[in-house]
Amino acid sequence: MDNYEAQIKLELQFWELELMKKPSLLGNLATKVQTKINSYIPAKVHKAITAAIKQMVKAVLFGSTYTTSAMPDEEMSLLHREALVKSKVDSFSKTGAAEGGITGAGGFLMSMADFPILIGIKIKMLFEIAALYGFDVKDYRERLYILHIFQLAFSSKVGTQNVYKQMQNWDQKLIVLPESADQFDWQTFQQEYRDYIDLAKMAQLLPVVGAAVGAVANYQLIQKLGKTAMMAYRVRVVSR
Repeated sequence: MDNYEAQIKLELQFWELELMKKPSLLGNLATKVQTKINSYIPAKVHKAITAAIKQMVKAVLFGSTYTTSAMPDEEMSLLHREALVKSKVDSFSKTGAAEGGITGAGGFLMSMADFPILIGIKIKMLFEIAALYGFDVKDYRERLYILHIFQLAFSSKVGTQNVYKQMQNWDQKLIVLPESADQFDWQTFQQEYRDYIDLAKMAQLLPVVGAAVGAVANYQLIQKLGKTAMMAYRVRVVSR
């Protein structure tokens, strides 16, 4: 084991401890605030968001839209791979911030358009990250892992812990997961995902507040997703 891998294992231990902590009072309060914001969003907007999520699930599992760069040479060091991953996260964060600033300033309708665009940016980033860590996203089971990373990044504290338990020992689960997505209960998955994903981002749909939220929210959300993805793939890489 080299020094970098030892450092990563230590970081993973701290990350997992933080992940599995009981929800704090502040965290519970934040969840209540997010739920309250959610209640202010009109029903037709909720339907539009749900439709966007459904399309995202289909794109991740079946689509060929999200192509990735070629996977790096197997001999490339983990240090080098992660330097490339961090560069990708920074690049996508800046792209998302620019897009969020434009749509946030455009008012309610433009902010609605931002939601599916942001999902697309996130998916593309995760596909690139998976490839850099050496995982083949042509396998739909790897795409399923990507959807779990989404949930891990944007769920409530309890939801995050439940998702992480599902992700543990993933490489062993690959042999028992159905080989066809048609055999999986995607409707239930979509509903659970819809309950948690990007609740903070929904504030951009509100009048006045939305313009201020755009760029900063997109940047922070993509950064958070990038960090979560790194940790999720580190868990698999160091256990090989």
